[in-house]
Amino acid sequence: MVREEFGRTAGRQVVIEKRLDGEELSLLALVSGRTIVPLQPTQDHKPAFDNDTGPNTGGMGAYCPAPLATPELLKEVEESILVPTVHALKRSRRPFRGVLYAGLIITNQGSRVLEFNCRFGDPETQPLLLRLRTDLLDLLEAVVNDRLEEFPEDRLEWDPRPAVCVVMASGGYPGNYAKGKVITGLAEAAKLPNVKVFHAGTKLENGLVVTDGGRVLGITALGDTLADAKRNAYEAVSRIHFQGAFYRHDIGDKALKAK
Repeated sequence: MVREEFGRTAGRQVVIEKRLDGEELSLLALVSGRTIVPLQPTQDHKPAFDNDTGPNTGGMGAYCPAPLATPELLKEVEESILVPTVHALKRSRRPFRGVLYAGLIITNQGSRVLEFNCRFGDPETQPLLLRLRTDLLDLLEAVVNDRLEEFPEDRLEWDPRPAVCVVMASGGYPGNYAKGKVITGLAEAAKLPNVKVFHAGTKLENGLVVTDGGRVLGITALGDTLADAKRNAYEAVSRIHFQGAFYRHDIGDKALKAK
């Protein structure tokens, strides 16, 4: 600050932040004008390695629904966070239409907002959409055409089974990583029941699927229980291989341990 290394204005300011302890929770909602339709709660896993160690990433896996989000908690989030935010946008003549993604942390003093995004979340959307039975196109058209009130939350149809998504990443991610590694086993994984392999950092090269990003695949599975969904997802992961691949082994464990 004495040398003004960050400039005269910014370099003379100090920001003191309060540490927030708790578990993160993602709540995505469809919004159109004053109408808000929350989707099922999900929980992401940001750190790169097991037991929430290592550097933060874009997300190494997620599960839906998140037991952390009790009906009481969801009601509180909707009333104290989503509704005031959406109505403030409308009052300021910037009415929002689209997906409002609230990244929350649940502390012992209640819910706090870490961030808002105006998009679907990755990897939360993979298990979310694997469970959604209502036609997504109908919902999005209702958002655009201001007809979202035709789809109240209790009218959305969901697969009752939980879903787990495991991200397979390139070695070195979220730092430097190699590209162009051939991916094998995709067809074998796709044959497993209740499994969907979402491509992220991949591309076709000479007829082969190769890596082309840090987070390469989102292997997602349904199961009768959360433990079954986890088992099915990791069974699919075991069929897929590429040089340098790594993934977390504990996606969903927070919820399983809580039980």
